[in-house]
Amino acid sequence: MAAGSVEATLELWASSLRDVKGRIRPLFQQARMAQSAGLFLDALLGPERRKTGWMRAEAAGDPGPWRQQALLGRAVGRRRSARCGA
Repeated sequence: MAAGSVEATLELWASSLRDVKGRIRPLFQQARMAQSAGLFLDALLGPERRKTGWMRAEAAGDPGPWRQQALLGRAVGRRRSARCGA
């Protein structure tokens, strides 16, 4: 595989991830929660094989898993919005 195609693939992935983050942004009332959601996605896509709450929090730069747990708890009521609008 040529180096150019690897770089192009990585840029496509990065661009797609930015697009997804932009599409889910309206689902959050606060910018910091949208940022936490983006960091959550980054942690899920990270290189760690096991992704416990503490590991995801550490990858996102949080002191513990509470912010991500709160984010996921709030997301339960927004599933329909996510399916319909984003």
